[in-house]
Amino acid sequence: MNEIIIELEEITPKEFFGAQNVNIELLKKYFPKLKIVARGNQIKAFGEEEMLDEFNRRMTMLIKHFAKYNKLDENVIERVLTSQSSDDYIASNKGGEVIVHGVGGKLIKAQTANQRKMVELMHKNDMVFAIGPAGTGKTYTGVALAVQALKNREVKRIILTRPAVEAGENLGFLPGDLKEKLDPYMQPLYDALRDMIPAEKLAQYIENGTIQIAPLAFMRGRTLDNAFVILDEGQNTTHAQMKMFLTRMGKHAKFLLTGDPGQIDLPRRTISGLKEALLILKNVEGVGMIFLDDKDVVRHKLVKKVIEAYKSIENID
Repeated sequence: MNEIIIELEEITPKEFFGAQNVNIELLKKYFPKLKIVARGNQIKAFGEEEMLDEFNRRMTMLIKHFAKYNKLDENVIERVLTSQSSDDYIASNKGGEVIVHGVGGKLIKAQTANQRKMVELMHKNDMVFAIGPAGTGKTYTGVALAVQALKNREVKRIILTRPAVEAGENLGFLPGDLKEKLDPYMQPLYDALRDMIPAEKLAQYIENGTIQIAPLAFMRGRTLDNAFVILDEGQNTTHAQMKMFLTRMGKHAKFLLTGDPGQIDLPRRTISGLKEALLILKNVEGVGMIFLDDKDVVRHKLVKKVIEAYKSIENID
């Protein structure tokens, strides 16, 4: 009896097999002449060579579909197993609105005109500054673009970083080692990633260094090649930090810098490296800049009102 072994390398077996192996049971119904066994990260099939070739072809289609959409159910499996080509079962992206398919098939899209412009700028430029107040989707959209680039194999890793400025709090009083102290500060980056990459796969990416989340100081001395790099909270960088970061850019890299000039936590009289960089680089070819505003706020409707209220008493130029 002939045998074929299919390794699930880029996807989480538990998610692919389904609860109580429901997806594997469905495969068995479509291939009744094969003996199919799923164990660990392998699927083994036994039977006639011609039938195994067809099974292998369909499994390749299923794996590609799951790797892209993070979702597999009875309807998808039926469409894939009965389709002549991927054109028959891949859903339309509606003109490219969907940046990435997140956990459970969640559609991650640019929701506002400026967010869509940010996506366009990122595709046209290797370095983009996304500036705007809290809640405008700068970081979330940026992480989605990074995950998209990783999935499309345009980059080999994602690097997410923030300047470790203590925003009104003292990290030294927090319990634990350096990572434990800094993890809560990096939480928005983890939150975005958890929406877009299944938990087991995300843990694996972090463990093997495919995804790195670290304070800005850890970037010193590095050359960041083949990477999608996001500097979040850039308004809290100094002149020296910003220059250091910008000069880390290696070959085949994408740099996205986000920030809100209205939330600077630097000591008094310290110039924000972000504000300075916006002036210095505004006419440099290959550098894109997008300025989001309260019309782009995608959090609770009250956030927009809060921003408007604070504008009346603050100078956030």
